[in-house]
Amino acid sequence: MDALILSCGTGGGHNAAGLAVYEELKRRGHHAEMFDPYSLVGSRISRNIANVYIRMVQKAPHMFGFLYRAGNIYRKLPFRSPVYFFNKKPAEKLEQYLYENHTDIVVMPHLFPAEIMTYLKNKGVSLPKTVFIATDYTCIPFTEETECDYYIVPHEDLIPEFLGRGISLEKLKPFGIPVNRAFDKSCEKDRLKRKLGLMPDKHYLLIVGGSVGAGHLPRTVEALLWCIGRRKDYSVVVICGSNKKLFRKIKRRYRKNDRVVVLKSTDRMADYMKACEIIFSKPGGLSSTEAVTAGVPLVHIAPIPGCETKNRSYFAKRKISAARWNGDWHGIRKIKKLILHDEVNFNREHIHTNARNAICDWLEHSIAQSQSAQGDVSER
Repeated sequence: MDALILSCGTGGGHNAAGLAVYEELKRRGHHAEMFDPYSLVGSRISRNIANVYIRMVQKAPHMFGFLYRAGNIYRKLPFRSPVYFFNKKPAEKLEQYLYENHTDIVVMPHLFPAEIMTYLKNKGVSLPKTVFIATDYTCIPFTEETECDYYIVPHEDLIPEFLGRGISLEKLKPFGIPVNRAFDKSCEKDRLKRKLGLMPDKHYLLIVGGSVGAGHLPRTVEALLWCIGRRKDYSVVVICGSNKKLFRKIKRRYRKNDRVVVLKSTDRMADYMKACEIIFSKPGGLSSTEAVTAGVPLVHIAPIPGCETKNRSYFAKRKISAARWNGDWHGIRKIKKLILHDEVNFNREHIHTNARNAICDWLEHSIAQSQSAQGDVSER
């Protein structure tokens, strides 16, 4: 199989989901390529798109929420979205790439590449099979204006929402959100702690703000330190992602506090998750799925308004997350009780933790069927 995975840098979850599929296909012996389609136009455009998103969610997350709500209003109008028309130039470059490189299937864990492929399809370009992967527990604005062959959704529970947006049932595949195989592996906490340079005899609470370091992390650190009080057997690990300003701020504030471990980005997130007792995370679709796959109790902190609000609602209604907290002091006693006194139980029934394998199994089967059908036609 020759597979192409297209993603963008607006949020690390899209790239992580695409990378999970890419690595699994490579592991199975298939040929796969993965890149940002905007890089075909120029690295500056790709970088600028990512930087605009990162600055917005770090400095003005409510603006992102406003744009998300505007998108929900716009999707009711009988017009194509601005996103669709923005993609003319990258579509031309991608058409050339597909002409020069044999591709059986295109997998897209991001809306923008799906819009590019839709633009090409409407131009009458002959395309390989196209598959969109939804990386949030909702049907985000403008998904319905794309024309992919299949849509992989996080769970059967979400099929009615996608149907309500006009996507036909035969196109919907409820396999889940794919995560890296590192989150599958079980490992003893003590061994993981030593491997990460943490103290084996301590309990760690992990705070993560996604790849961009969002979610009121300083307030969360302060609150958790208040919760654990003078308990010397508890410490906090906070991962700031690409947010350098946030890293410096928290590092400076707690430079003399040996119960706070502050990190930038890490490629060992799976190890940190499984080494800790509870994860406090903004409700990104990918990071929340990683936590559940790793088998670690999850508390959702302040979301980036929009699809993350929907994610948090999905998890809360089904009791998948142990609790949710907006970063204020209201309800902090519940969090303290959760950390120090309760046996934490949470429901994993509504999360597919084997999505990566299910998706790749289906891709293999789908392409094998197509090649067999083409062989039958050529024999005739």
